[in-house]
Amino acid sequence: MNTPRMSVVMPVYNVEAYIEEAIQSVLDQTFEDFELIVVDDGGPDRSIALARAFSDPRIRIVSQANRGLAGARNTGIAEARAAYIALLDSDDRWHRDKLLHHYVHLQANPHVGVSYAGSRMIDETGKPMAVAMRPKLLNVSERDILCRNPVGNGSAPVLRRVALDRAAFPHPDEPRRTCWFDESFRQSEDIELWVRLAALHGVTFEGIEGLLTDYRIVGGALSANVVKQYLSWSRMLDIARQNSPDLIARHGDLARAYQLRYLARRSIQLGNEGLGKDLFDRAMALAPRIWIEEPVKSVTTWAAITFARIAGPDAFRRIARPFLGAAA
Repeated sequence: MNTPRMSVVMPVYNVEAYIEEAIQSVLDQTFEDFELIVVDDGGPDRSIALARAFSDPRIRIVSQANRGLAGARNTGIAEARAAYIALLDSDDRWHRDKLLHHYVHLQANPHVGVSYAGSRMIDETGKPMAVAMRPKLLNVSERDILCRNPVGNGSAPVLRRVALDRAAFPHPDEPRRTCWFDESFRQSEDIELWVRLAALHGVTFEGIEGLLTDYRIVGGALSANVVKQYLSWSRMLDIARQNSPDLIARHGDLARAYQLRYLARRSIQLGNEGLGKDLFDRAMALAPRIWIEEPVKSVTTWAAITFARIAGPDAFRRIARPFLGAAA
């Protein structure tokens, strides 16, 4: 069996509404020398049956007991045979030239360990929303990764295997199993790895032009999830402080302020403008400089809070919420 030039890792758990679209977006790639590793994370729905219906020989399905997103990604990475590893969550989809552009980028820039691009937001039906993730692409620092996470989401990066392996460690309870993502995280597992790669292992992150991922915003989330996300992110910061104390001493408050502002936007989207206002006020009190660093997002967040409180949730949902997206 020939070794592919790209490995695509797709964790799967309860995504029967979206998995066919995600898989098809991989099979439609103009860069064809890949393997697609579908990791069955033990979900009870028909997702894996739908995946098995594809007859493409480049697809491999690996099953495991449920370990969560980080554990499923680790299983896929362990199975991957290629020098470049792309991640795709099974409710998202790719532009047909995504793998090609990242392959060219990594081939031409051997110093780059993580290649990424911007993302377009889509709703549950796959319809494009009015917002997109347009991250910083060049001269990306440890501060940028900690404070702004330019990778953006788990379906955007393509990683050089040798760079990724710098962050490998044995599972604490199963030492024969290698981890890259920390499986103790159920959220914030991606940013934890990105910060570790950049700050602890000196891996270079660099983006390329274009919106090459369609990142799906799925409804039905609860405001309680915002609190859980913040607690998980705060734990990530605590771990980063142990590994890279100077980085956190310099930029920890700013990173927390940006995260609070992001969660304020999410709270407003979920219809909880009270929580959104509280989080936004905390962000601005902690690091008012983000008014200057990113005035547009700061002003639009403040305006959305004000509009929601004045116009009411129905008018806000109809008019303003689609323009907030999920961008931080």
